Amino acid sequence: MLELTDVWPLFGLTINSPRLELRPVRDEDLPGIIEAAISGIHDPAVMPFSTPWTDAPKEELMRNTARHQWHVRSGISPDNWTLNLVVSHEGTPIGMQDIGARNFSIRKTVTTGSWLSRRHHGLGFGKEMRAAVLFFAFDHLGAEVAESSAAVWNRSSLGVSRSLGYSRGSVKRVVARPGELAEQQEVSVTPTEFKRPDWVATVTGLEAARKELLGQ
Repeated sequence: MLELTDVWPLFGLTINSPRLELRPVRDEDLPGIIEAAISGIHDPAVMPFSTPWTDAPKEELMRNTARHQWHVRSGISPDNWTLNLVVSHEGTPIGMQDIGARNFSIRKTVTTGSWLSRRHHGLGFGKEMRAAVLFFAFDHLGAEVAESSAAVWNRSSLGVSRSLGYSRGSVKRVVARPGELAEQQEVSVTPTEFKRPDWVATVTGLEAARKELLGQ
């Protein structure tokens, strides 16, 4: 009898760090992810994201989150993909970590983004989940550059980047909310610059993931 991982092999991918588990979002994860988001991610007075998705009313946020996850999943193909990973601590979703690439076979570059429920801020989870996907990208996918960005005022996100060895690049002007100009600081890191923590992420389901993401 076929298993779900036979139908969608990426569901077999799991990245583990000392305290966290990261894996591609399944439909059964959606309620927990949405609860984590609704509980609060940031001060409502400011917008850390380039798309103001957290401003949506509760019902709209729930529907939009589900649609977004399905849309991203359906767009995965070798060389061009985005993986949305649910981040769980002790079995409970506490945030999301994404990693994506375009023309990966040529550019060898990934981009990352994330969010974490506000009640889990300040515990080192943001750094741990970013480090986990950097291990995955550099050591298992062969990435040569990892890029990210954060609002110029977002000290915690930029602090995570700095602690992991990222270098600052240009500042990008975006419209985070309608009629509101915002600035995003771009950052990047290479395998040699990556300040590795004193642990190594473990990856399961790698063979299937490499085939789906890299075509090999």
